Amino acid sequence: MADTVIDLIQPGSSLNLGIGMPTMVIERMPAEKRVMIHSENGVLGVDGRPLPETVSPTLINAGKETITAGKGASFFDSALSFGMIRGGHIDFCVLGGMEVDRHGSLANWMVPGKKVTGMGGAMDLVHGAKQVIVMLTHFSKAGKCKLVAECELPLTGERVVHQVVTERGVFSVGNGQFKIEQLAPGVSRDQLGIDDQWLA
Repeated sequence: MADTVIDLIQPGSSLNLGIGMPTMVIERMPAEKRVMIHSENGVLGVDGRPLPETVSPTLINAGKETITAGKGASFFDSALSFGMIRGGHIDFCVLGGMEVDRHGSLANWMVPGKKVTGMGGAMDLVHGAKQVIVMLTHFSKAGKCKLVAECELPLTGERVVHQVVTERGVFSVGNGQFKIEQLAPGVSRDQLGIDDQWLA
């Protein structure tokens, strides 16, 4: 899935990665793509995970994971970081999700009745990044498809998602439908768990 996401990112782009599954992207990003990875806590130029002998507890990403800074990286305060996001200076963001609906709305920050750690920068990212990619497992632990007709969970953003990557395929969102861009090997349309009227 991470490799599939990387294929969607244009060389030389700026990229913000959400916590959880999207952080796998940084570990597989080829250097020749020259992607500058942004973290909303104030780093541009994140360059993967540190070795045990180089780890610094003060150099972390927005998910509080330790990171390294690549050549040419810069550091800044939160106000400037969110200015970059809200000003439209981030080309791509990759976020996790619990639900994406056929209109491109995203729910990824809370389940009512469960512990809430906060939305973080997700609400800003879905409105500020030029392209929003959601990377998630196709089905929940209960076996329910996460690509739905209408989100039932509280929204992070309405009509904001451009593409969805799951272990079953790549989907674009538009005109009230999920459009199949690519299916994973061995996966057929009828294994997606999406109502056929919402699938192009």
